Amino acid sequence: MSGDSSQGDQTQRNGVKNHRSALPAAMFSRNNISMWSVLKKCIGMELSKITMPVIFNEPLSFLQRLTEYMEHTYLIHRANASQDSIHRMKCVAAFAVSAVASQWERTGKPFNPLLGETYELVREDLGFRWISEQVSHHPPISAFHAEGIKKDFMFHGSIYPKLKFWGKSVEAEPRGIISLELPGHSEAYTWTNPTCCVHNIIMGQLWIEQYGNVEIINHNKKKVCALYGKWTECLYSVDPAAFEAHRKSDVKRPEKSSTPSSHAEEEPDEMPPPEAETVQLIPGSELIWRISPRPDNSGKYYAFTTFALQLNELDVEMEKVLPPTDCRLRPDIRALENGNIDIASAEKNRLEEKQRTARKDRSKSNEEWKIRWFHQGSNPHTGAPDWLYNDNYWSRNYSQLPDIY
Repeated sequence: MSGDSSQGDQTQRNGVKNHRSALPAAMFSRNNISMWSVLKKCIGMELSKITMPVIFNEPLSFLQRLTEYMEHTYLIHRANASQDSIHRMKCVAAFAVSAVASQWERTGKPFNPLLGETYELVREDLGFRWISEQVSHHPPISAFHAEGIKKDFMFHGSIYPKLKFWGKSVEAEPRGIISLELPGHSEAYTWTNPTCCVHNIIMGQLWIEQYGNVEIINHNKKKVCALYGKWTECLYSVDPAAFEAHRKSDVKRPEKSSTPSSHAEEEPDEMPPPEAETVQLIPGSELIWRISPRPDNSGKYYAFTTFALQLNELDVEMEKVLPPTDCRLRPDIRALENGNIDIASAEKNRLEEKQRTARKDRSKSNEEWKIRWFHQGSNPHTGAPDWLYNDNYWSRNYSQLPDIY
């Protein structure tokens, strides 16, 4: 029940037909690099304001990392094809869980997007197109909007990743509301992402944990089934009564604190062994989603999935239609992907300084930054503050875009 990434018959307007299966260069080893030397003065601070050496990055922008939500778009199509509202809810829940599955073993930090940076992705073979924009720098807010090629769904939201360093670990709380609309069924779903924690950033083996509650709401339904599984493995659905009976009969284990330790001198946090991640099947369960296997060369390329390997690919035809603000055109990310770490570091510093200078110049002239593709408003389903797409990006009028690179 894994995703299908087979190619369609038509050439994509902004992409290549046969997607790449490797990066131009393998990642650099971080074994002899100490993150502690950078972070020891930053305990409790907001990490988005800290400049990190490029060796700790992966060659993707955070806008591209967000796009990995769409790796399992087939689950949305499956929901749309179902006439059973309960089955649609199961598929949507699996889609929400699958979004964080690609983060397993991904210990590289994506590049912080520059203000005004954008990323588009058109995948006719997977049935969607995506646009995202960095709409705020302090605080860092990324807004995105995806829609079905056949206009059969809309998926949108804005993410404010609140990052903190706690001594042995880095915690990322992805604040913001995620919305999925299925107009053919007059249904809308909303949810928030779980908290992500990277353990053992000072010593020991790096590993990633997701925790916290994820409540997926169909704004037309009540509780009808129970879902369980592991974000690194699979998701099942079962009758709520069977789930409760299983939960009560299960041997209670001591609960682990969700608050990361701030004592760097303690022993490394132990990574759960693979056998501990096996889901215990409850009789009568239905498999909703199972994670797609990583490619064989994933370990060489930042633990990327097949989908992630394709996110930064660029060819001449693509360059003809992309706006100058697209992530693929960032020289620091491109240099790191090509294995040129010195150039990547120099370009990263240059771009950050260029952004600071531009911000100071705007402040002196009282000029306000113009957000191009989104505007502030209220989420149509929850009423909470949100960033909403203005429907103008795909007209491809990019003549007034800023020079951010």
